Amino acid sequence: MLISPKHEILHCDRCSAPFECKANSFTKCQCSTVQLSINEVQYVSELYDGCLCAKCLLDLQKDYREGL
Repeated sequence: MLISPKHEILHCDRCSAPFECKANSFTKCQCSTVQLSINEVQYVSELYDGCLCAKCLLDLQKDYREGL
């Protein structure tokens, strides 16, 4: 995994996987690949305070949708 030194390296609050945070270039950030509804965002934010990797966001989205 190539990581640019100009972006912060974070660890997913759920699985601890490292990822490159591109909050200053949100459209290029890995989390922007996951499209969450407002209710899904609220669900995730009730469980975690920090950033999550795209895989965990997809897993939580699936959990939320299965729980409906």
